[in-house]
Amino acid sequence: MPLEPGQTLGHYRLRERVGEGGMGVVWSALDTTLGREVALKLLPDAVAQDPARLARLESEARAIAALNHPGIVTLYSIEEAEARRFLTMELVAGQSLAEAIPADGMPFRDFLRVALPLAEAVSVAHRRGIVHRDLKPRNVMVTAEGQVKVLDFGLAQSPPSLQDIDVSDRTTKTLGGASITGTLAYMSPEQLQGLPADPRSDVFSLGVVLYEMATGRRPFEARSAAELVSAILRDQPVPPTRLRPGLPGRVDRLIARCLEKEPRYRLQSAVDLGWELEQLKAEAGREGGQPRTIAVLPFVDQSRERDQDYLCDGLAEDILIALGKVKGFRVASRAASFRFRSPDADVKETGRRLGVEAIVHGSVRKAGSRLRLAVELVDVADGFEIWAEVFERGVEDVFAVQGEVARAIARALTVDLTEGEQATLQAPATVDVEAWDHYQQARKHFYHFSKKEMPVARDLFERAIARDPAYARAWAGISDCAAFLYANAGRRPEDLDQADAASRRALALDPGLAEAHASWGVTLSLRGRHEEAEQAFETAIRLNPELFEAHYFYARDAFARGDLEKAIRQYEEAIRIRPEDYQSPLLVAQSFEDLGRAAEARAVRRRGIRTAEEHLRLQPDDARALYMGANGLVALGETQRGLEWADRALGLDPEDPMLLYNIACIRSMAGATEAALDCAERAVAAGLRHKGWFEHDSNLDAIRSHPRFQALMASLG
Repeated sequence: MPLEPGQTLGHYRLRERVGEGGMGVVWSALDTTLGREVALKLLPDAVAQDPARLARLESEARAIAALNHPGIVTLYSIEEAEARRFLTMELVAGQSLAEAIPADGMPFRDFLRVALPLAEAVSVAHRRGIVHRDLKPRNVMVTAEGQVKVLDFGLAQSPPSLQDIDVSDRTTKTLGGASITGTLAYMSPEQLQGLPADPRSDVFSLGVVLYEMATGRRPFEARSAAELVSAILRDQPVPPTRLRPGLPGRVDRLIARCLEKEPRYRLQSAVDLGWELEQLKAEAGREGGQPRTIAVLPFVDQSRERDQDYLCDGLAEDILIALGKVKGFRVASRAASFRFRSPDADVKETGRRLGVEAIVHGSVRKAGSRLRLAVELVDVADGFEIWAEVFERGVEDVFAVQGEVARAIARALTVDLTEGEQATLQAPATVDVEAWDHYQQARKHFYHFSKKEMPVARDLFERAIARDPAYARAWAGISDCAAFLYANAGRRPEDLDQADAASRRALALDPGLAEAHASWGVTLSLRGRHEEAEQAFETAIRLNPELFEAHYFYARDAFARGDLEKAIRQYEEAIRIRPEDYQSPLLVAQSFEDLGRAAEARAVRRRGIRTAEEHLRLQPDDARALYMGANGLVALGETQRGLEWADRALGLDPEDPMLLYNIACIRSMAGATEAALDCAERAVAAGLRHKGWFEHDSNLDAIRSHPRFQALMASLG
C-alpha cells in the first residue's frame, strides 16, 4: 500500500516525500520518541520486498556506517516496521547540487566552494575502500550555510532498456543490475562496459559533475541513450574554458584528467582530485586576470642529415622563454611540452593533456648558412590554424626571428605587450650565433642530469662563453654544472669555487636574470649559507614565479635544513609549474610523512609513481625515475616491486653516488640493513658528502643507530 503523509512507520510520523528515484524514496519524518526531524529512506513500492534490493539497502547502511565525516550524510539506524525495511538518516535541509548549478555554470569561487568539500567527502570513502558508483548532482546536497553533503551510497535498480531512457531529463534514470550500476550520464566507460567499478570510476563521475558545475552543461550530451553511451566511450568534450573563457586554464586540465577514457591515465582517487583542486585554488588566488595558456612543442628537424635536434629544441625553448616573460601568457614548461616530440602527434589531444588553449609547433631546416623556420599556432579546441608563417633567413638572423615569432603569437592571441615586454622580445641573450649554438648543445647534455653528461655540458657552456663573455645564461649554466658535480661527484672544492664564481658573473652581467639568482642560491646552499640562499631563491622567484628550478632547489635546501613546512610549500609550487615532473611529488611525500600527514603522503606518492611510470614508458632506462619510483613503492608497501625497480636502476649506473645514496634509502626502508649500509658507504666513497641529507633523511632511520652508519657520519665531518 502506498505511503501517505501523516502515516506512521514504527515511531516515525511521515511528513512529506522529499526525494524519489531509482535509488529509493526519501521521506521527511518526525521521530516521535526523540522529537527530532529525520529522513527515512525506503525502497520503491514495486521492489520493496525484493531480496536483492533489501540486500543493497543493508549494504548502503554498512557503507555509510563505516564513514564518519561532516560531508557525508549521517546514518542513525536501519529498522523495520509495517513489513517495510528502511534507513533512518540525518535530514539535510537545502537544495541539491543539480538545483544549485546556474544554466551557464557556477562562478569560479562558488565552484571551488563546492568542489573542494565534495572531493574531500568522497576521498574519505575511497580511503576506506568504499566506491560510491553513482555520484551526480542530485546525490549532493548544499545546505543554506553552504555545507556539502554526499548522499546515496550503493543503491541501484534493475537496468531499463536503453531505448526507454530520456537523456534530456536532468533527473536521468539509473542503470542497475549485476554488471551495470550507476546513472547513465555520469557513468565511467568501464561501468558502461560492465567492468568492476573502483575509485577511478568515481573520479570520472566527479569529472562530469565538475564539468557541469563549471559550464552549466554536461560534457557528453546526446538525443538517445545509445548515442550517449557512444559519446562517453569515444568523444572528447569541449574544454570548459571554451564555454566559459573566464575560467582558469588549469580547470581544463583538471577535468580532462578526470575524464580520461582509460582508468590508468585518470586521477586515481578523490584524494588525488582534492590535491589538484587545492593547487587550483592556490593558483587562482595568485592570479588577477586570466592569461592565455599556450605550449611550445619541440620543432621537427627537417635537415637532410637529421642532426639538428639541439637547434630545433633551442629555437623552441627560446620562444617558450620569451613568451613566458609576457604577463598575458601562461606557458607550459619545457619538461611538459617537450615530451610530445612526434611530428604526427594529435594537436587537440596534446593540448588537452597539457591543459592549454593553443599550441605552437613547427619545423626547422638548416642548409649551410641558411635557415628555414616554419611555425604554426593552432587552436586546441577545434584543431584549426590561428596563425602560420615561414621564415627564410640567414643563420645570423636567428635571434630576430625568435622575437618576430613571439610578437606574432601575441598579436594572434590578442595579448597586448607593454613597452618593457616589447624590448625584452627584441633583446636576445647573445648576439653571437656560435655562442648560442654551443649553449643549445650544452642544455641538451645538461638535462640528462648525469655525472657522465655534466662535464660535456660544462665544456659546451664554456665554449659559449669563449665566443661571448657577456652571455649571462651560459655563465649560469656553468654554475649549475659545477654545482651538480660538486654535490654528486666528489665534493671537489674547485667545482664549488667555479659554481660560485660563475653565478656571481651571471648576476653581474644580468641582475634581472632569475636563473642566475637560482644558481647563486644553489651555490650558497652548498656552502651552508642557508639564510643567504633563501634570499637568493626568493629573488629568483620574484623575478620569475614560474621558474621550476628556483622552487625545486629552494625545497631541497629547506629539507636539508630540516624546515619541512617550507620544503612542502616550495615542492608544491614546483609541482604546480611542472605537473609532469615525478621528482617533486616523490620528494615532498617524505616531508608530509615526517610531519604526520600520512594521507597526504600516500596521495602524493601515488601521483609521483604514476608520473614516473608514464615517464619510463618513454624513457625506460632513466635510472633516476626508477630509483625515485622505487622509494615511493616501498613507502606504500609495494616492497618487492620497489626493490625490483631499485635493482634495475643500480644495474644501469652502479657507481653513481646519487643513485647509491637513494638505493641505500630504499633498502633501509625495506629492512635490508647491511645492503643499505653497503650502498651508503659506497655513495660517500664515490663522492656524495651531503651531510644534511644523512642527518635529516628519515628513510635512513632504520640504520641510523648502527655503528657503521655512525662511523660514516663521523667521516663526513
